[in-house]
Amino acid sequence: MHALDRLFEKSSRSLAQRTSRRSFVAVLGQILTGSILLPLLPIDRVSRAQAASPDSAQARPPHQAASDDPQNCEYWKYCAIDGYLCSCCGGSSHSCPPGTAMSPITWIGTCHNPSDRRDYMVSYNDCCGKTSCGNCECNRNEREKPIYRLSRNNDVNWCMANSDSNYHCSVSVILGLADQ
Repeated sequence: MHALDRLFEKSSRSLAQRTSRRSFVAVLGQILTGSILLPLLPIDRVSRAQAASPDSAQARPPHQAASDDPQNCEYWKYCAIDGYLCSCCGGSSHSCPPGTAMSPITWIGTCHNPSDRRDYMVSYNDCCGKTSCGNCECNRNEREKPIYRLSRNNDVNWCMANSDSNYHCSVSVILGLADQ
């Protein structure tokens, strides 16, 4: 046991003589910076894109089948929505509840309607002016782009353009057919 103590003491003293506290802090800073920047590296999202393709709609499990109910998160127009559904908060799938205002800036998505088998451009607007609704939370990220494509990302508080930036709920407005 005494020999083990001497070995650790000798190696500790040797390390202390060769390095300084500043170099230790510098190396620790490099490690922390590297670990913070690691999530920013490019990621292969091919499997997510294939899972979001219209052909994969038939491969969904029965409990995740596309719905025609605007109060259900699986409603086909909600393919890229993130937030509380306005249809559960006093509004509809495309209009804000009373006392709220639609944000003029939006994010967009392309959703496949299983009824007519067509793709539609859908604009997602946040309704602002009241505190969060808290009903029917829905977070679907089909075909979402990384944050550097801001107009296609749903992780931003889009109420920042309104005078009252409190987020209440989100709506989906069909802009037109995607193939036009």
